Amino acid sequence: MWNENWHEQTQPEIAALYPAGIHGAIAGGLVELLGDEVEVGTATLDDAEHGLTEEVLARTDVLLWWGHMKHDEVSDEVVARVQRHVLGGMGLIVLHSGHYSKIFKALMGTTCGLSWRNEGEREIVWTIDPTHPIAVGVEQPFVIEAQEMYGEHFDVPPPDELVFASWFAGGELFRSGMTFRRGRGKVFYFSPGDQEYPVYFHPQVRRVLANAVRWAVPVPGERAAREAPNQPRTYA
Repeated sequence: MWNENWHEQTQPEIAALYPAGIHGAIAGGLVELLGDEVEVGTATLDDAEHGLTEEVLARTDVLLWWGHMKHDEVSDEVVARVQRHVLGGMGLIVLHSGHYSKIFKALMGTTCGLSWRNEGEREIVWTIDPTHPIAVGVEQPFVIEAQEMYGEHFDVPPPDELVFASWFAGGELFRSGMTFRRGRGKVFYFSPGDQEYPVYFHPQVRRVLANAVRWAVPVPGERAAREAPNQPRTYA
């Protein structure tokens, strides 16, 4: 679980909401719901190499990413490293304002821009594909009483699957849960989770993230070598 961890260090009101950081809240939810299925580690922007060394990524099945104000401070070298691992099979779950992260924009190839308004509005999250593994056990719909509004147009490529869509009190609609395949890796974008609201303690949000981790894990034996091998010609 990667988090830039800036708001929690600089804004007392955010630290009060997330005393263990956003990364700690999300990691705690995963342990609560997945138990012995997972070994959860955390990393932040201020760690050496942002905590995303080659050794860490090589043993990571799924990387969750939360960022907001410090996207530009993430090293291009680290972004390229993460992208290489995703293309090789590591799962990636991009959260809320991580839509503007360097890694998400690199994988999408678009601006990843959207419309937004932060007035603490009610969000209703509807399940579009109830058969999808990420939607298993998630209430239909579920309500987040206060959240930052994200609205269309969301400048990303057409998703492989649209799992969730949100309606806001101002009338906007947003594709709030989408999947993409990049190389051998599975990518899930999920928008609920602004730092000013305790969204990552919401039981349905926690269920979505736990399901997403299960879904994004590489198929055993399918984590690819990072470079395609040169194969001799063996056919007639």
